[in-house]
Amino acid sequence: MDHLNPNALKQALEKNAALLIDVREPGEFAREHIAGAQSLPLSAFDVSKLPRDRKIVLCCQSGARSTRALIQLQSAGFHDVAHLDGGLSAWKAARYTTSVDVTQPISIVRQVQIVAGAMALTGALLAWLVSPWFIALSGFVGAGLMFAGITDTCMMAMLLSKLPYNQPKATAPQTRLQS
Repeated sequence: MDHLNPNALKQALEKNAALLIDVREPGEFAREHIAGAQSLPLSAFDVSKLPRDRKIVLCCQSGARSTRALIQLQSAGFHDVAHLDGGLSAWKAARYTTSVDVTQPISIVRQVQIVAGAMALTGALLAWLVSPWFIALSGFVGAGLMFAGITDTCMMAMLLSKLPYNQPKATAPQTRLQS
C-alpha cells in the first residue's frame, strides 16, 4: 500500500513502525511539521540518504510533492514506502497536532500571494486614481502568475526565498536524517 490516511500514519508513528520524511522546503518544515518527522526537501531529494531496512512514509503540504518523492523511491527499488494522503493539511483536518514555530517565516506560497495581490491591487488603484497606464502593473503581475502556473517556476518565490528573513533560524528543528 503506498497511500496512508492520517489515522494509519498516527498509529504507525505511535508504534515507531515508520520513518516519516517531510519533503517540503526547509522554511516550511521549520515553521510547522508533524512531530518526529525528518526533513528531506524534494528540491534536494537524495534516495541514498534513506534507510532501506525501515518503512518510509513521505509527507508534504497537500500530497503532491510526496507523491513525486514516492515515485522516485519506488523507481530506486524501495518497496516499503508510502505517502500521507492529503499531506499536512489532512493531518490537521483529522485534528492531530503539529510542531509549530511561529518565529519562522510564513510559507513562500503565502508570501507570493500577499505580494502579488498587493501589486495587482496597487496597479488597479493607481490606474483608477492617477493614470490608466498603471493597469500595466496589474497585467504584469497576472502574466507572471500565468507563467508560474504554466512552467511551475515562480520567479517571485525564488526571489522571496533569498531574503534574509526567509532563511530558517538557528532555533529550527534539526533536519538531519536519523534511521
